[in-house]
Amino acid sequence: MNKQIVYRSLAVAIVALSFTRCKIPAAVKPREEKRTVPASYSGTSESDTSNMATLQWRNYFSDPYLVALIDTALKNNQELNITVQELEIARNEIRARKGEYLPFLGLRGGAGVDKVARYTNIGAMEANTQIKPGKEMPEPLPDYMFSAYASWEIDIWRKLRNAKKAASLRYIASMEGRNFTITNLIAEIADNYYELLALDNQLEIVKRNVEIQSNVLRIVKLQKEAAKVTELAVRRFQAQVLNTQSLQYGIQQRIVETENEINFLLGRFPQHVDRDVAGFERLTPAAVRAGLPVQLLDNRPDIRRAEQELAAAKLDVKVAKARFYPSLGLNAQIGYQAFDPAYLLKTPESLLYSIAGDLAAPIVNRNGIKAAYYSANARQMQAVYNYERTVLNAYIEVANQVSNMKNLDSAYSIKSNQVETLAQSVTISNDLFRSARADYMEVLMTQRDALEARFDLIETKMKQMNATVNIYRALGGGWK
Repeated sequence: MNKQIVYRSLAVAIVALSFTRCKIPAAVKPREEKRTVPASYSGTSESDTSNMATLQWRNYFSDPYLVALIDTALKNNQELNITVQELEIARNEIRARKGEYLPFLGLRGGAGVDKVARYTNIGAMEANTQIKPGKEMPEPLPDYMFSAYASWEIDIWRKLRNAKKAASLRYIASMEGRNFTITNLIAEIADNYYELLALDNQLEIVKRNVEIQSNVLRIVKLQKEAAKVTELAVRRFQAQVLNTQSLQYGIQQRIVETENEINFLLGRFPQHVDRDVAGFERLTPAAVRAGLPVQLLDNRPDIRRAEQELAAAKLDVKVAKARFYPSLGLNAQIGYQAFDPAYLLKTPESLLYSIAGDLAAPIVNRNGIKAAYYSANARQMQAVYNYERTVLNAYIEVANQVSNMKNLDSAYSIKSNQVETLAQSVTISNDLFRSARADYMEVLMTQRDALEARFDLIETKMKQMNATVNIYRALGGGWK
């Protein structure tokens, strides 16, 4: 009769577990991510596979001062070093997940004493128990034990292995995140370096203009003494000189801030940044070699990171799904236990051992597991959208920079002609003014236009160099 009850109970348990194995709540099936990109960028050839992103940054940037700054930043930048520690955290997460599907082994030891009340079942039995003839059970009763124990959850549904694989994918994603940080760090330093060179050149132009305008002011004062011009002309020229002089202080402040931004990226306190000021005007933008859009999938670290995070999110869904299935665990223990150290190693009397297996599955109140499953599905959809957004953003960034470099090249050519024309106009206006054939307002306006044009030319040159940096970053260059 008892055997029939046991068999029936086991049958009910197996049926319940089987029902639980099959009864999994339906979730929205995430769609597959779109991996297609246009065949080419606007204005480029579909057959041109040459890509500047394949160049190492040391070969892409030729200025030795800039190379030295980047070298220092790659060693000392705090954000990059924080990312390296995130890699270590991700690596330890792999170790933790791997340990979950391996057997747990350990040693256990203990000692204690126990006094049971005499007028209880156990106390009465101990009172009537003799170890040897004429030798009763000691009271209070000591207890000594040492053993080895093991536990192991058998990974039937690959729940633990998938969790470990997801952690490995996130570690790879962290590595790609570090690469993306390197790409951005190199680009930020190069951008600030070219801006610093541009500011230096603008400051030099201001100083030259102050000198030129001061000379003109002296001439105007002499002409005023000769009654050729009025005091108004003197005041207007003097105001122009003062206005130009004031510009240099704003530029000097920007130079200080840009230097300190570079120092911050290099992980050091403010100091002078070595640079080649004279070489700025000799800089020429690199020829655009954007390659094919499909190459972004391999070159851009942020796309590669999004891809790994998507793969990890898919495995998370499998892990969450496996929690609805029965889990099988094994537990074992072997050792010695006795109330007297003299008997502790006596075999087989003091020997203890056990082995047990357990099968468990959730049947009632599975809300927590359901919530985790639905959340895993939602995170997978997030990862799909994030991957597609990252690819789209990368394509648009490159397309913008390809167009930007073409337009800046045309703008620089026109600005160069404008500067040359206005430089000639300044010379002509000064000559005409000395011979009293031009009004002083014409001279002032011409000088102002020439100064603004020179500023704009340097600004355009800086934008050109920044564009070469930005397209290199947009294509995924710098981290290799």
